[in-house]
Amino acid sequence: MPKTVPRRKIRLLLLLALNLLVLGGGVVWYAFQPQERQEEVRFLCRNYFARNRDISLPELACDIWNMYYGREFVACDYGPGADPVYGGLPRQTGAGAAAGLRVLRNQGYVVGYDEIRRTPAWVAYRLFDVQEEPQSSARPTAFLVDGRSLAQVRSEDYTGSGFDRGHLAPNYGIARCYGPQAQEGTFLMTNIVPQRHAFNAGVWKKLEMREAVNFPGRCREIWVLTGPVFRNSPARELPSGLPVPDAFYKIVLDEQDGRVRALSFLFDHNADEGRPLADFLCSIDQIEALTGLDFCPQLPETVQQQLESQVSARCW
Repeated sequence: MPKTVPRRKIRLLLLLALNLLVLGGGVVWYAFQPQERQEEVRFLCRNYFARNRDISLPELACDIWNMYYGREFVACDYGPGADPVYGGLPRQTGAGAAAGLRVLRNQGYVVGYDEIRRTPAWVAYRLFDVQEEPQSSARPTAFLVDGRSLAQVRSEDYTGSGFDRGHLAPNYGIARCYGPQAQEGTFLMTNIVPQRHAFNAGVWKKLEMREAVNFPGRCREIWVLTGPVFRNSPARELPSGLPVPDAFYKIVLDEQDGRVRALSFLFDHNADEGRPLADFLCSIDQIEALTGLDFCPQLPETVQQQLESQVSARCW
């Protein structure tokens, strides 16, 4: 009597055959792609297999799909170059905007500083993929008074308040892309806002790590706009008189082949640190309504309307 092949072995053989079929189809598909597309696929696959990028297989599949069928992208003929601010400096438009902002340019990031509130209204920076991890340097321990500002906020203004000195331009992301000197620049007090420790070390840090490693590893480079939201007037204050934000926003922009897409977040200051980042997705229009700022004002009006009205279906 002939031996019966176990069902489990049959399933494994079928699975192997299916994987080989998919792999073979992928190789044939790749061979017929333009050279630019082939380079992009190689970049994505190389970073997928790199241990330090933290890229999942579903993310890799989505990124390749988005090359051709992504609906999040908006056609946009805008060349940002290496400027840390995508689409031009944010403009003050609404009732929530500060009376006047001082623009402070630093290595790797730019600040729109509110001298009246003594806090940054927005911070913009560009992060990019780094193939070789830079040598780690010790985290700076001193927060520095920014001599360019009139407010002259000091680190001591936070002492005993129960709030962290929260970075807007991230210490790690800037250090990874621009080096230790730029990292020290993120410790200027014009880049700092009061943050609850659970928030700073929770969802905020989670997004900072994702934008420093995962997003650039898949998008090559991203542009970020971030800042505080003050819903209440007067705002809650530290004993030193510094206002405590009610919420925080982040706008992540990805430009590829003359197309741009946005990922926007609005975090309540009391946000549960265990919640997924996708729970905080919103539109740029919502952030503009709360802050009185107009983001990416140099983009064509039609591009702004389409880009700023949509809420991303997923956290990339």
